Amino acid sequence: MYPWFVANFRARTARVPTGRRFRTFACAALLVAAACAQAQFATPPGGTQIRDSAALKPPPGSRVAIVEFADLQCPACGLANPVLKAAVAKYKIPWIRHDFLIPYHNWSRDAAVNARWFDLKSKALGNEYRDQVFAAQAVIYNPMLLHQFTAKFAQANGVVLPPDVDPQGKLNAEVQADSELAKRTGIIHTPTVFVVTANSKGAPFIEVLRPEDQLDQILGQAVVDTTPAKPAKVVKTGKTMHQ
Repeated sequence: MYPWFVANFRARTARVPTGRRFRTFACAALLVAAACAQAQFATPPGGTQIRDSAALKPPPGSRVAIVEFADLQCPACGLANPVLKAAVAKYKIPWIRHDFLIPYHNWSRDAAVNARWFDLKSKALGNEYRDQVFAAQAVIYNPMLLHQFTAKFAQANGVVLPPDVDPQGKLNAEVQADSELAKRTGIIHTPTVFVVTANSKGAPFIEVLRPEDQLDQILGQAVVDTTPAKPAKVVKTGKTMHQ
C-alpha cells in the first residue's frame, strides 16, 4: 500500500549493518501499520500529505530553515542527522527539531525528555545530546543503557544529572505535544524533513525525501529564492536621471 515508503527506507538503509537495518525496517513497519489504521494521515506517492502547515515556517527574522520531525531511537533519523547538521552549519540557518515518537520504541520518549532537560541548561547542550544519542544508537539497547549514556554525557559537560529530570511531567507533556503537532501536520514517518521559507519566490515549504541526495540542492535554491532583489542603480547624467 505504501511502496514509496518502503523504497525510501531501503535506500536509506542499504549501507546499514544488519542489526540496525532490522530495527529501521521495524520502525517502518510500525508506522505503516499506524497509517493503515488512521486513513486520515494517508500519504500519496511523492511526499507527505500536509493537513496543517502552521508548523512549516521559519522562525521570525529568518528567510530559510529546516523543520524536522524525528524519533531519537529511529535508525533512519540517526543516518540523516549528520547530513542535516552539516547543512545547518554550511547555510547558517535555524534547525527546528520536533519529536515524533514511534510507538513501542522502548527508550525514545526518555531520550526526548532528557534532551529537553538539557535544553534548559542551554539549547546548544540539548542539541549536542540529541546528536550524540543518534551517533550512539547502536549501543543503546534499553532505558538502563540510555540512563548510563545520559549520566556520562552530563558528567562530561559538567552538569549534575538529578535522579528525576522531569518530576512534574512538564517535559514529557512537551514531547507529547510535539507528537500531536506532527499528527496534525500530517506526518506519518520519521525522519520527515522540510526546507521552509519566508517571502520566497518559490514554494513556502518543500519536503526533502532523500536528505543525503537532495538537501544541499534544495537549500541552495531556497536561499536564492528568498534573497531580496538588489535595487537598481541610479546613474545621474546632468539634470536627467536614468535607471
